[in-house]
Amino acid sequence: MNYVDNFLFGYYPYVCLTIFLLGSLVRFDREQYTWKSDSSQLLRAGQLRWGSNLFHIGVLFLFVGHTVGMLTPHAVYEHFISAGGKQVMAMVSGGIAGLLGFIGISILLHRRLSDPRIRINSRTSDIVLLALLWVQLALGLASIPLSAQHLDGGLMMKFGEWAQRIVTFRGGAAGQLAEAGWLFKLHMALGMTVFLVFPFTRLVHVWSGFASVAYVWRPYQVVRTRRPLTARATSQDARTMARAEPPVPAFDRPRSAT
Repeated sequence: MNYVDNFLFGYYPYVCLTIFLLGSLVRFDREQYTWKSDSSQLLRAGQLRWGSNLFHIGVLFLFVGHTVGMLTPHAVYEHFISAGGKQVMAMVSGGIAGLLGFIGISILLHRRLSDPRIRINSRTSDIVLLALLWVQLALGLASIPLSAQHLDGGLMMKFGEWAQRIVTFRGGAAGQLAEAGWLFKLHMALGMTVFLVFPFTRLVHVWSGFASVAYVWRPYQVVRTRRPLTARATSQDARTMARAEPPVPAFDRPRSAT
């Protein structure tokens, strides 16, 4: 194993995870007004509806699939599905989700670059992020034919072992990828780079999406209006106010003009 592989898959993951966690915390603490996705729906909504839905459906499925698939030890599911069966299932489901995400990100990138109003209101980080995700999804789809050449699941098991060694701080993680092709390595390195740039882009709103689960246990909010009483007050309110005021004596009432 050369120095580049040892750095990319032995040390670079910890650099990305550290910046990902600490950078997100610092941005939430210091720049909460930038903690949003900066929607451009008011500028143009047609392509956004299709592109955003397809992209989010595909990417969320891929994120959960990669996380569960790579971080779950083989001993947990070996009684239910073999390594080869797991690889085929990952290729089919991941291919469908990846295609949906790729179509969605292509629509969003075309929309961002082709519409002058959206382009002028876009940050450089918005375009760079979309391009980065586009390349990442394209690499993931391109790796499917290579995975089909060895359906025994052996290489996938090594990918999982690499991820599990990284999160548990065990040594020898980079050695698990010695037999992986350059396309797989590029896909994994670019995926870690997404975590690296996460705190500096609109991706930080993903944290808010996960935090929204807490609303299930959040108590109800009691909202009381501070609007002043207007001429459209109900008759019941008017009667209540009349009872509260003392009657005006007859000699104090204004006399009508004769």
